[in-house]
This record gives sequence, C-alpha cells and structure tokens, in this order.
Amino acid sequence: MKYVIFSCFIFISASASSIALADAITDVKQLQKDWAQTNYKLTDTTQQTAFKTLVEQATSVVNRNPDTAEAFIWRGIIQSSYAGAKGGLGALSLAKAAKADFEQAMTLNDKALNGSAYTSLGTLYFKVPGWPLGFGDDDKAETLLKKALTINPEGIDSNYFYGQFLYENRQYELAERYLLKAQQAPARPDRPLADEGRHKEIEATLQQLQNQLNTKKHAGIIN
Repeated sequence: MKYVIFSCFIFISASASSIALADAITDVKQLQKDWAQTNYKLTDTTQQTAFKTLVEQATSVVNRNPDTAEAFIWRGIIQSSYAGAKGGLGALSLAKAAKADFEQAMTLNDKALNGSAYTSLGTLYFKVPGWPLGFGDDDKAETLLKKALTINPEGIDSNYFYGQFLYENRQYELAERYLLKAQQAPARPDRPLADEGRHKEIEATLQQLQNQLNTKKHAGIIN
C-alpha cells in the first residue's frame, strides 16, 4: 500500500511539473509575441511605454517560474531592448538587469531557447559602453557569441548577431559570411513578425557592409 501511495505521489508530482512547464512556455510565447510587436511596430515614447509594461509582465512570469531559464531569457531580452530604445546613461541599469537575467538563465539551462542567453549576453557586451561607463567587453562578447553558434549554428539570431559584431569591428568579409547565413536560416513558423523584422535588420546591415567594402575598393585598400 505504501508503495502504491508513493508511486501515485510521484505521478501526481510529475504531472504537476509538466503542467507548470507548459504554463511557463505559454507565458514565454506571449512575451515573444508582445516583444516583436513592440520592437518592430512601435516607436519613440509609445515604444518605451510598451517596453516598460512588458518588463513588468516578464517579471510576473519570472516570479511564477523561478526555475525556468526561458523566463529569465525573455525578461533579459525585453530589458535590453528597452535599454536600447531608452538610450543614454539611464539605460545602463536596464542593461545590468538584463545581464543578470542572462547569467541566471545560464545557471538554470544554458542551452534553453537554442543558447539564446549566450547570444543575448554577448550582444550586450559589445553594445554597452566599456569601463568606466559600463561593462562592455569585446573579448567576452566574441567568446559568448561563438558559444551561441556552437549550440545553434544555423540560427538566424546566432548568425546575425555574430555577423553584426564582426561588422562593427570592421571585419567586413567575415561579417558578410555570417549575415548571409543568417539570411538563409530556417523560418520560425511561430514567430513570423520577429523573422520579418530580423530580415530587415540583416538587409540593412548587409547594405551598410557593401557600402564599406565599395569604399575600400575605391580607395584601393582591397581588390
């Protein structure tokens, strides 16, 4: 009888855990959808207000799912996007909060969402100013972005952000390789708006890259 009761307890616990995980994934998917709408369809103060609300919603998701890496990743993404929209020194606290979320996600499950914590934290490291203003560090950025590529070598985000890092460090030919790979990445059927927005960013960066290469060719720097 004790064995039967114990077995039932294990089954109930496992079922409750599965339900909780399903709820967490549903919450995260809603954050993804709302982030894409805010990031790609809104601008200026309207966008900033929406990001502020999204941070609060993401915090509720994290509080309900404190052991779920995906929740921390998406709160971090929202906070870092809000920091980018806000700009200035006032954005640094948001960037630091995002950094903490990505690091926490890595301790829980560093491969969650195809290694998105590595991609996002690496991007923060090369976007945020370096010392003494911020924690920016190109060496750490490259290490993290390369780690993301080992986890998700064909992904649109992992290739785009590493390509963008290379572009901003004037490694144009190598950057082009990763940006073109990002352009050919498999579509994400559940994230059409995010894919549409990311492809526009890829195209814009490729155009800027081609302008730089043409300038170097005209100057005789490259053949």
